[in-house]
Amino acid sequence: MSYLLAALLGILQGVTEFLPVSSTAHLLIAAHAIGYEDPGGIFTVMIQLGSILAVMWLYRKKILAVVMGLPSDRDAQRFALMIIVAFIPAVVVGGLFSSYVKTVLYESPLVIATAFVIGGIVMLIVERFRPEPAVVDAEKTPLAQAFGVGACQTLALVPGVSRSGATIVGGMLMRLDRPAAAEFSFFLAMPTMTAAFVKSLMEVEGHLATDRAVEIAIGFVMAFLASVAVVRPFLGFVRRAGFAPFAWYRIGIGLALFGAIAAGWGW
Repeated sequence: MSYLLAALLGILQGVTEFLPVSSTAHLLIAAHAIGYEDPGGIFTVMIQLGSILAVMWLYRKKILAVVMGLPSDRDAQRFALMIIVAFIPAVVVGGLFSSYVKTVLYESPLVIATAFVIGGIVMLIVERFRPEPAVVDAEKTPLAQAFGVGACQTLALVPGVSRSGATIVGGMLMRLDRPAAAEFSFFLAMPTMTAAFVKSLMEVEGHLATDRAVEIAIGFVMAFLASVAVVRPFLGFVRRAGFAPFAWYRIGIGLALFGAIAAGWGW
């Protein structure tokens, strides 16, 4: 049964990581709902690596072109600088507040429910009243806009906000069109999620145990496969339908969680 639960949580992680719905909140809710024990959070940390590798695999040609071109290619140098500039706010804010977030906010389903609803409402407002897009190619995002998107990403420290949701909404506010905002979110996910993974792994290394290796491996593989399956269709869906369906989903989940809390459920 633990292997089945590990597979289901891995799929949930992979499906929700790059959608603007908060994978962290979904994992917290699901794990408590099904009674899955994760001492030290090691399972959650390790399966996130599956999603990181998935997006790197999907953009492997771009990554290789940038790495190979850094010594002499101005486009590669500019792309790398763009990502570094967007990444800086997460380093600063994450370093200052991540411990508080994990020890306090992660333990509050009320915070998660509120973030779900407010995030959905903000997404609907930005969809309706966003500025006219000026950037259609994520790779050509100006540095000032890249920094602005990175600043928005720091809001995702709050469980329920969603890293991809914050960066996508931030991208649209910075005048990126929908697909460009989503793709920029994927680019920024690589250093951000890698840094978060390394930091979390250092914090939980004392909880590593070989007796859970199979569970972790199952969750990791399923998260990788689910993420690979989701990213490209997500971009296509966004081009057709925008982000409103995800906003309404967030509001619905948030209201349902409020109802569950009122009925006495929590952790």
